[in-house]
Amino acid sequence: MQSAHKRRRLALGRAAVFAVAITLLGLSLAGARSAKNSPTNSSGVLSPDKGKLKILLDGQPIGTEEFEIAVSGSKWTARGTTELRVRQGASARVSGTLVLQPNGAPVSYEWTSQNDKKNGASIRFENGVAKMTLQLQGAKQPFEQDLTFGSPLISVLDNNLYHHYAILARLYDWSKRGAQSFPVLIPQELTPGTISVEASGTQGANGKSYEGLRVSTSDLEVLLSVDKDHRLMRLEVPSAKVSVVRE
Repeated sequence: MQSAHKRRRLALGRAAVFAVAITLLGLSLAGARSAKNSPTNSSGVLSPDKGKLKILLDGQPIGTEEFEIAVSGSKWTARGTTELRVRQGASARVSGTLVLQPNGAPVSYEWTSQNDKKNGASIRFENGVAKMTLQLQGAKQPFEQDLTFGSPLISVLDNNLYHHYAILARLYDWSKRGAQSFPVLIPQELTPGTISVEASGTQGANGKSYEGLRVSTSDLEVLLSVDKDHRLMRLEVPSAKVSVVRE
């Protein structure tokens, strides 16, 4: 017989993950490979950013994301909304609001996912512990779970909200370079784990020069391109034929 936790997790996976299946880092994060260094950002690393991302699957547009990362009092707030259009006109909408300390450590996160049903969750981060409350449409009561990490500097990388990778590019210590490991949480998958991030050198695209970042787990690779100010310009997942491009 399945445990209550496993039943709820399976229900979340069915309800919150849209058919395009861009659960990019929800595959095997617990088995992600170790990195050489861990980032130790203790000062402000974030920078204001606002933009629109075009999402492509096998070269065809399937959606867009609009996002903004801005100062909010003594903290930072990152907001994004993704609209996906696949499967003969079916659509889905995913929104997230992430509050961060100036060094990039998360304070809170809220997300909603709307397709045939509406689901959502709120998370509070305290001393390396993520306290999650999940609300599924039709469920009699919320599901609560605590996830413990070894550091308060957790990278939140949620499904279909690609501006989170823009924050990851800021968390990476460019002065040290090399492979750096980050504890990571994928809220819609209830998945904690670790990722490796490493600068991959200068690359060109459309006549412009960018810095590359390789984000890796044991069986998945995500390639980021950032400009001289370390703003996310492009994201690619070669194995899934997914590209995300700043408009």
